[in-house]
This record gives sequence, structure tokens and C-alpha cells, in this order.
Amino acid sequence: MNNPMELSRSPLLLRNLNQLHPPATDLTSPANRDLTSYLVNWGASQANKMPLLEAVIFSSLLVFGLGQAILEQHEISVSRARDKSAHISCNVSAKDFNSETIYWYWQKPDQEIEYLTDVITNRVQVPLDGKNNKFEASKNTHTSPSTLKINFLEKEDEAVYYCGSWNWIDNSGWIKMFAQGTKLIVIPPDRSLNVDISPKPTIFLPSVTERELHKAGTYLCLLEDFFPDVIKIDWREKDDETILKSQQGDTVKTNDTYIKFSWLTVTGASMDKEHKCIVKHEWNKGGVDQEILFPPQKKELTAINSTKASLRYKDAPQPPSPRASEHSQHSFSCISWGSLTR
Repeated sequence: MNNPMELSRSPLLLRNLNQLHPPATDLTSPANRDLTSYLVNWGASQANKMPLLEAVIFSSLLVFGLGQAILEQHEISVSRARDKSAHISCNVSAKDFNSETIYWYWQKPDQEIEYLTDVITNRVQVPLDGKNNKFEASKNTHTSPSTLKINFLEKEDEAVYYCGSWNWIDNSGWIKMFAQGTKLIVIPPDRSLNVDISPKPTIFLPSVTERELHKAGTYLCLLEDFFPDVIKIDWREKDDETILKSQQGDTVKTNDTYIKFSWLTVTGASMDKEHKCIVKHEWNKGGVDQEILFPPQKKELTAINSTKASLRYKDAPQPPSPRASEHSQHSFSCISWGSLTR
């Protein structure tokens, strides 16, 4: 099953869009992969048939220039202990935040997205299972976030939570926009959050054979011993903000933590440039994304200065297990994390 956080590519998400209000055309067909344009066009055709256009669109897929409210959920996951409370934030950029209605939804695995509540000005409390304030939605008019608080946490509260708002698009009508979503994980009583459960990286560099025979090179970033399993990995050139096309393996559970790897293959002039693997995880130290630097491939491996790759960590993880490299068809030269910290 796809990671529920990979919203723009999730077949489950597209099925849910169809289940909410099925358009005449299959959203999953190749002809309609431009979801933003398709929904806007569909909205225009339906605007005269409904009092409010009940289409949905995720703000992460919006093109620039729509000039409407932008919703962002920066946290990809929130982990809290059972019986405690969790706060999920939604940053809103709007012309008039004070009058903006913010809606909150949740989506449990393999289920449709469901409405929870909405808030305009005052704090709203929603009862559930006899608890009067199970959910509390609020807005901070000074800093422009809306927050959903989930109280008396239990396993059944695990879901992906979304904030949303209606926006009027000229010539199209009303469109419901959602942020990227935040996954809530409820920790059992015997699980400690006082240990380091952030991703521990080990980097693999391309072999000389790959560079000489294929005129290309593959970087591999192995991440181990992290919890929870929600993680986002992107690749960029060191001095560029463009997200590069990369590949990712499955997130695999090992004992009570997780392991995942991602790789990037570059050719031509890109081999002369430094690249970085950017890792977003709830428990990254300092709450910032890890940026793991990979050197230009035309340098000799013995001359690589890779100390920058250890900026986020002082403790060296164990070498990766042999099974981690079996998923790749490339051969690699491994630089152990211990050597990067010396």
C-alpha cells in the first residue's frame, strides 16, 4: 500500500475523490493526470448544478497564480502517548484569515475522508464516545494558524488529519482545498519517546565500474532506526531548490523501528555537482530537515571530504545490514558513518 502521506501519487486518494462526488471521467486515467486542471474544468461544468461545488483539491497540487488561500501542514506526523492530547496545526495564508472558515477532516486507513468540525472565530468542541471535548478546533488570529486538538488519545484516533477551506476560482466556482495532511500515531504505554528515534543515515557512493562503464553514478541514502514510519525524502543539487526525480524503497519494520533507502542516479554535467538527500522526520534533532551531502562523482573516492554529511549527528550508527543493498541493481562504495564523523 502506498504511504498515506504521498498524496499526489496515492491511488487511494484518487478513489476517495471519486467516492465523494464521482465525475464522469476516471481520475486515474492517463488523460487526467493533471489533477488540478481536471478538477478546475470539472468544477466549471458543475457550478450551475450545485449550491456549492463539492470538488476537492489538495493545495500542494495548486498552480501558482490562483491567488486563493494557501493551507500548509508542515508536520508530516505527530506521535503522542495514549490518554494524552495531540495538537495538529494548519498554517493559513489568506487575505482575511479572521473570516476564513477552516474545516477539519480525518481519514483512517482504507476508509473515506470524513468531516470532523469547522471553526471561524471561537473555539469549537466536538463530542465523541461520551467525551464532550474529544476534538477542539481553534484559530489564532495573530499568527494565522488553525489548530485541532485531539484529547484522551486512544488507538482508534490514529488517522491522517487534514485542514481545508473553500475557495472561489474565477470561471470555475467553489473548490475545496486541503493541506498535505498530518498522520497521528498513538504510542502504547510501554514505548519510550525519550530515546533517539530519528533517522540514522549511511551513504553509499557509486562504484568506479559504474562511472567508467555507464558514464553515470548512483547515490544511495540508507536511513535506519527511526520511528514512526512516516518519512519524506527528497533529492536536490546542493545550490538548487529543484526537487530531482529519485527512487525509494519500501519502509521496512525492523524490531520496533524502521529502515528505508532512497537513491538518485545522475549523468553528464550533473556528475560534477554536489547533491544532497533531504530527510524530513518528526524526530529529527532540532526539528529541522537533515541535509546529507554527496560529493561530485568525478572526484576520487579516497579524496572525498564528507564530514559535512554528519552535521546533524554525532553518534555513529551500526553499518547497514547486507539485506539493505540487495534491493538495488547497482554496485556501490560504502562510506561508513563512523568515518564521516572523524
